[in-house]
Parts: sequence; structure tokens; C-alpha cells
Amino acid sequence: MTDLEALAREIGAIGFACTNCGDCCRGLGEDGSLVMVWRAEARRVAEAADLAFGEAVVPFPGEIEVRGRPCRLGWALARDDDGACRFHDGDRCTVYEARPWICRTYPFMLDGDRLVVSECPGLGTPISDADARGLAADLLARRAAEEDEAERVRCVVASAELPPDGTFVVDAEGVTRA
Repeated sequence: MTDLEALAREIGAIGFACTNCGDCCRGLGEDGSLVMVWRAEARRVAEAADLAFGEAVVPFPGEIEVRGRPCRLGWALARDDDGACRFHDGDRCTVYEARPWICRTYPFMLDGDRLVVSECPGLGTPISDADARGLAADLLARRAAEEDEAERVRCVVASAELPPDGTFVVDAEGVTRA
């Protein structure tokens, strides 16, 4: 288990302050900034934007096989034709208060106990101890939520009745036709 204080010190040593450049929202950078979300996060974003669920998200790209059938695991925030997040208006996030975990903790994530840092112009900027601790706490909470979500998805995959044809999405809440 990653220690909160040790993680906060590591974040503090790296440094970070958001520059509000929007690169992460516009799909720039090596990872393309695809935002994977859980159904509950997608519902919060859709509600904040006053959109239907299917207007806020799309099935996460890339199929896997589940019991010999094509499926997608989870959802991704919808993007515009240029690959930018649908909820970035060029200046700011229009659903900021409802933004998903991945957005709240960017450019950091945990891979097991290892801190992974994505490229971002805000890196290297001094961060207060309190802000580093808050970010570390969010990362630990995100990891716990991701582990819980993954376990729930495994249970759905093991027990859900799959549609007889077509591609479907599996998430922690069940199976949905894509």
C-alpha cells in the first residue's frame, strides 16, 4: 500500500500547478488524453451538462472477447471531430465540478504503488504541501475506486447474460448493447 505522506512528498518533489492550457482536454500529448469513465461518473457528467447518457459518452474503443463475443469494457467521454473533449469549450471545462477521477488527478496516476506522470506543461512548478497531500489523497481514493470497479466488472463478466449478437459494453453495473 502506498503511504499518503510518501506519495505527497513524491508529488511535491516533482511539482505541479495546472496552467489551464487545456492540452489534456484537447487530446494533445502522447496518450491522446482519452478519458475512461465509469457509468456513475458518466451519469454525473451528463447530468451536469444536461445531456442524455449517450450524448456524454461513447463505448471505450477497442474490443476484447468475453466468452467468445466482442465487447468493450466501459465508457469514454465523448470527443468532438478534432479529438477534443466535448466538455472543454476551448477555455475551460464546462462540467468541472462533475469531472471524473482521471481529470481530477491528471497528470498523475498510480500503477500499483508506482506514481506515473504524464507530460504536462504544469509539471515542475512548486506545489504546496497541502495541495500535494490533497492530490495524493485523491490518487489513493481513485486507485481504491478503480480496484472496486475492476472487481465489480469481473463479477459482471463472470455472471451476466450476454446479448445474442452484436457488440456490447460491460461495466460494473452490467451489460449494455454498444
